[in-house]
Amino acid sequence: MNIKKIIDLSIPVQNETPVFPGDPKPNIYPVAEHDKDGYQVTQMNICTHTGTHLDAPFHFQKQGDAIDQLNLTNVMGPGHVIDVTGKEPGEQITFSDVADQIESILPGTIALFHTGWSKMIGTETYFNYPYLSVDVINALLEKGVTTFFIDALNVDQPGASNFPVHEAITSKNGIIGENFCNLDQVDFENPLIIALPLKLEGLDGSPVRAVAVEVE
Repeated sequence: MNIKKIIDLSIPVQNETPVFPGDPKPNIYPVAEHDKDGYQVTQMNICTHTGTHLDAPFHFQKQGDAIDQLNLTNVMGPGHVIDVTGKEPGEQITFSDVADQIESILPGTIALFHTGWSKMIGTETYFNYPYLSVDVINALLEKGVTTFFIDALNVDQPGASNFPVHEAITSKNGIIGENFCNLDQVDFENPLIIALPLKLEGLDGSPVRAVAVEVE
């Protein structure tokens, strides 16, 4: 296997990393430093949904798989970038927006929704993102797609008190990934997507270092 290109799809994790409203903010600080101790050690207090991360089914389903129980083939496989750029803040991504792009999508494909919203990180607009309709999710689930990534803060409507897209995906034991980036750089066909979570026993999610790989 020859690796031609690797695109990093992960946003940096730091104290300023945006989090979903109400989630704990990162608190990262040194507990040992080169100048004082001769080595460096850092304390990280972060949420399971900090930065680019996966939501396990257990995030919304009490009997769903926890993050350490995921079948890793579901987060390491062929990807299909779905272009939904041009949406307004808080606008819904509808089935008509994606119908022609998902017509031939194959079962087991990782669906990556490219909103372009990762360019808004650091602004208030990042919190008012385009979101997915349940119709889009149901159409993809029917095609055998169970893993859904987006380059925005969340797949559900900003400011809402219910989460129908999360429910639709996790009720089928599907996987959600949020806060992805650089989907515009995936300019090659048949990208290999790798987004492996930490092996956090019994937990609801995990930060990931996600990449898109061009191989031949």
